[in-house]
Formats: sequence, structure tokens, C-alpha cells
Amino acid sequence: MTNLNTTPNPFGKHSFRDNAVDSAASQTYEFDIDGSVAASVENTATAKPKFGRRSFLTGFAGAALACMLAFGVQGAIIDPATAEATGSPSATQTVINTNDDATLAEAVAAKCLPSVVYVETYADAGGQLQGLGTGSGVVMTEDGYLITNNHVVDGGSAYKVTIAGNTYDAELVGTDPSSDVAVLKAKDASGLTPMEIGDSDNLTVGEWVMTLGAPFGLEQSVATGIVSATSRSQIMDASESMQSGGSGETTIYPNMIQTDAAINPGNSGGALVDDEGKLIGINTLITSYSGNYSGVGFAIPVNYAINLAQQIIAGETPTHAQLGVSLSTVSAATASRYGLPVDAGAYVAAVTPDSGAAAAGIVPGDIVTAFDGQAVESASDLMLDVRTKNPGDTVTLTVNSGGQEKEVQVTLGDDSASQKAKQEQQSQEQSMNGYSLEDLFGRQR
Repeated sequence: MTNLNTTPNPFGKHSFRDNAVDSAASQTYEFDIDGSVAASVENTATAKPKFGRRSFLTGFAGAALACMLAFGVQGAIIDPATAEATGSPSATQTVINTNDDATLAEAVAAKCLPSVVYVETYADAGGQLQGLGTGSGVVMTEDGYLITNNHVVDGGSAYKVTIAGNTYDAELVGTDPSSDVAVLKAKDASGLTPMEIGDSDNLTVGEWVMTLGAPFGLEQSVATGIVSATSRSQIMDASESMQSGGSGETTIYPNMIQTDAAINPGNSGGALVDDEGKLIGINTLITSYSGNYSGVGFAIPVNYAINLAQQIIAGETPTHAQLGVSLSTVSAATASRYGLPVDAGAYVAAVTPDSGAAAAGIVPGDIVTAFDGQAVESASDLMLDVRTKNPGDTVTLTVNSGGQEKEVQVTLGDDSASQKAKQEQQSQEQSMNGYSLEDLFGRQR
């Protein structure tokens, strides 16, 4: 019997503290548009923070709020084009029809709870398995594909999942650390209930929602609330990720759903559903002074998460739109110091050959000030804008070049090469030892 520490830490390495919303407030970084943080260009302690429209912590930059990665779950459904190879969703969808015997919350919970997953992550510690933490997940297919957050599974060597009262070994199918998405496969599972997928592109502020998951390891927990806001975006840079015990690379969260439905550590990867019991988001972050629920939580939009999960299940490397430039944030301080023609924007430090930016004529020294007509005030703004698009999309950039403003059309490429290199490196470093439930808990259960 394997000696096992079975006491997971609900915070553990999955918590982080975001003390500054825009890193340009204290330091100007050079960003590569595929999500990596390059060398620092210039320290500017005098720069005033610019709180852009996209950052969900804008008003609290100096308040040292805790943004806890509430490790949890998310659900997705397979596109009909890939369903044959990866498992098919349930042919029958339950319609919520409340009556005198069932409130809306009761009906939605009854429909969705069979599709909610409790995830336990274990690491190999010198030949012994040690619990890293717990989180949540969502059933995608009848044969056991599950979606969750990358930070739920990060660092794990073995995984155990509980679905509708049944426990399975699970294997890690793949991850996308830059988007905080991962896919697990419950071994030998069949007849599971996939969660029905909704549409996260047309949410209304104020509409009813429910969170489902395992806060603090409490399985099958639900909470209700509303959509508090949409289009809340945030970038966790490599240093913040490393400090939190994460993957140590930049994570980009575009257009997240804000909700006041309770999200706590352990909810990450869990489901955010609408009043029809359809999945609309993957619970991922909370903002709190204490690290626990304070009424401000965030979920990855399901439309965004599903696309990445489908790529992972198909055996592909998850890819994202890429402009093909390295960037630095322009502030009033840097503009004054270097005589730049504008005091806000994304400064192009380098251009990748054969990229969309190169083809559009963008050159080092250009400053991007708008993206499809919306102001760009920092490198982070442009990174987030690009991440909301798909490879092959054409966008309009407003560029200040040598003091002259112009508009250019750019067809975005993809980051497949850099993503594949990252995954190959991670696969070499990560030990997948094939532990079973017998290894974890002994043969007598």
C-alpha cells in the first residue's frame, strides 16, 4: 500500500495575490503577444497606473486584494464533428420546467449535479503520493472526458475523480496553461451525463446563475446569484504565476464572466450554469480581502473554453491568435523620457518575420493605439484584444508610426509553434506514473 498524505490544502499552491492591476504602474514589461513575458525594458517607478477598461481589478490596484484560484471545474460538450472520436453527448436534454414541487434552484441542481466532478490531485513525493489539492470539473462526454482548470491539475502525477457517487482513476489528456484550461479522462467510464452547453456570448447583466462544485472539498455544492458583469479580463504574468505556485508562465483571461454566486477555493473548474441548467462558464477566480467568498467571482466563458478543450481531445496543441510582435507599455513617463508621440499605447519592440504584423507593414518603433476602433492603452490591452480573436481573423489596428497615425489591416496568425514547444518541454519534465486507486488507497476500500 502506498503511503499517502490524504489531507489536501484547499488553498495550497493554487492561491495567488495580485497587488497591482497593471504592471506598468511600477514597471514596463516587454510582452510577446503569444503570452510570454520577455525582458524588462525600463523601470518607471513614477509612472501613474492606467486602469483600462479590461482589467477586473482596476479600482483596487493598491488594496492588495487576494485573487484566489478557486481550483475547480468546467464542463463542455463535443462538437458533432468530433463526437464520434471522443464520445458523444447525451442524446436527451432535460428541460427545466418548475412547478409547485420544485423551485428553479432545485430543478437546475437536479439536472446539473450528475455532471459535476470532484477532482483530487496527487503528486509523487519520493515514491509516495501526496495530496496537492482538490477542485471541480464538468462532464463533457458519456465516456469520461472532463474539463477543468489547468491550475487544478498542475503539478499532479495522479488524479482521482468522483462523478455521481462513483470514483474513477483519471488521466491527464492535455492542458493549455496560458488559458488555464485542462482536460481529464475518467478511466473505464461509460454512461456518464454530459452537461448541456449554453451560449456565453449573449449573457445579460442581472440574469440568474448557479455555481456547482466542491468548495473546500464539499462535494455537490451549489450556490445561486446573478451575472454581475461581463467582459472582465485579466493577465497574470509569469512572476505572479510563479509566486502563486502555478505554471510560471503568463495566463490570459479574456472576457470573463463576473458573478456574485459563491465561488470559494475548490470551486475552480466547476460549472457556472444559467436558469435552463446550461453551462455558460468555468469557475476560476475570486477577488477577496480574505481569500474566500466576497461576492466577486469570475468564470471563463464556456464558448472560449470549449474550443480549447476540443483541440486537446482531438490530440492537437491548443492554439491562439497571434499578432507576431513584442510589446512594451507606453506611459506618460516613458513618452516624456523618450520623446514618443503618444502617452499611451503598445510600443512595438520587435516584429516576428513572416507574421501577420510583418505582412501588414508594422515595424519596430510603431505604437498601436487602437484595436478595431477601441483604444489600446497598454501592452496588456493589446494582448487581451488579440486573445479574443481566432487565428485567421482580420483586425484593424490604429498605429502611430513616426508621429503619423494610420490604420492597417492585419490577418492574425497562430502560436502553434511556440505552444508545441512548450508542451514538448512540459511532457519531458512531467512524470506520469500511472497510479491507480489501489495505489492511492490500498486494495481494500
